[in-house]
Amino acid sequence: MKRLLFGMLCAVAIMAPAQAANLKWAAQNDILTLDPHSQNHATSNAILQHAYEGLTRYARPAGGEYKIEPALATSWKQLSDTQWRFNLRKDVKFHDGSPFTADDVVFSFKRIVQPQGTMQIYVTGVKDVVKVDDHTVDFILSGPVPILLRNIRDFRIMSKSWAEKNRTQNVQDYAKKEETYASRNVNGTGPYMIKSWEPDKQIVLTHNKGWWGKLDGNVTDVVYNPIKSDQTRVSALLAGDVDMVTDVPVQDVERLRKEPKAKILDGHEVRTIFIAMDQHRDELQYSNVKGKNPFKDVRVRRALNMAVDREAIRRVVMRGLSIPAGIMVAPGVHGHAKDIDVVMKPDPAGAKKLLAEAGYPDGFEFTLDCPNNRYVNDERICQALVGMWAKAGLRVRLNAMPFATFIAKIQNFDTSAYMLGWGVATFDALYTLQSLVKTKTGGAEGSFNLGRISDPKLDTTIDAIKIATDPKARDALLREALAATRDNHYYVPLHHQLRPWAMKK
Repeated sequence: MKRLLFGMLCAVAIMAPAQAANLKWAAQNDILTLDPHSQNHATSNAILQHAYEGLTRYARPAGGEYKIEPALATSWKQLSDTQWRFNLRKDVKFHDGSPFTADDVVFSFKRIVQPQGTMQIYVTGVKDVVKVDDHTVDFILSGPVPILLRNIRDFRIMSKSWAEKNRTQNVQDYAKKEETYASRNVNGTGPYMIKSWEPDKQIVLTHNKGWWGKLDGNVTDVVYNPIKSDQTRVSALLAGDVDMVTDVPVQDVERLRKEPKAKILDGHEVRTIFIAMDQHRDELQYSNVKGKNPFKDVRVRRALNMAVDREAIRRVVMRGLSIPAGIMVAPGVHGHAKDIDVVMKPDPAGAKKLLAEAGYPDGFEFTLDCPNNRYVNDERICQALVGMWAKAGLRVRLNAMPFATFIAKIQNFDTSAYMLGWGVATFDALYTLQSLVKTKTGGAEGSFNLGRISDPKLDTTIDAIKIATDPKARDALLREALAATRDNHYYVPLHHQLRPWAMKK
């Protein structure tokens, strides 16, 4: 519970009575797609992980740690620095009854690396997947990958025959608003089958009685309802229309703690909320600055950071439910250290002086794109930022919209600055650095570096992290890369998100 939505169904099952149970679950945003290789989006992944499986998975957390255990692979062996052999689980069936074999793993690898998807990070460093026999595959690597087993936990396996039959061998191009059979239908091997999805209304899951594993708990049927309105979500819980809400409005948390019908669980996620800026175009879009891009100047980026009062956001907007952030990874992520996660003191006068030094004594205008149904208080945070930046002379227009519209917009680089939150599925800082900081070259490299930062020296450090096998040397490189990202002000980290859940007592 302390980190991601991982283990949702198991967590509820532990608290429920022994008989079979239905779970009615509500949150503020919907999934984006049912294609497991299309969008690296936490809510989509949280739903799809119960239908599509990887070769590895996380064991039940012990002492706050997420350890890797077998899933569709029963065992593995490292044959060399660049070759791993995986023995696949036998007698596994997809939801349509077809057998799971090595051909499906090879097919899924060729599919997930297609450039129109955003899930390539989970096979980073994998050059090829080769069939040895029907239940054995070799992963051929371009170099050592110390966290391979963590990465491939989210490399979801799709049926080759099903994809070919339904002409969905290619990953959905979400940014171009493409619809495919796989974006609307599911055929995995997991413990739950997705029976239906009505966008912005509900997703219905039911237990896969033919699953190879043993259901950990008693939840057999799940209805997930995306409910954007804070008031409506809370009212639905108190009225008994839903059993659990995983996006509790911060203003209602203390009231719900005192509510006899409800129970609150809360803790931090490994998610950092931040602002990104276009640092690529020669002329900034949606701005009154012509012929140049202010965000290419580190003084301007530093000024944006200096003008933010993170403690005020924590106290007023988040009602104490956030951890002010100085770096781009949260506590709980390997590589995080308190001594480098240092928050800048708010200094709007100093920010204004920096802007003048950079050639903007009167500030300038730009547009901030912000989701309004994805993160805790996302639009309210953006509203607070507009006011804080105004004190430094920046005139910011807020453009808030539903996440499904927002994510396609920024993936098409149609933005001058935007809010995003980044959770770390591998619990290792390389995941953030490679996705958000590495120069965008296609595939896993800079997959969500949508401001198109490009720092060759930092790229070299990140490349070294990917293959470093000595733990101390690797940790030093992680620290160097996180500090360099901070000191160059490539992003404006705001806070590490805390997330309260509310449920029936």
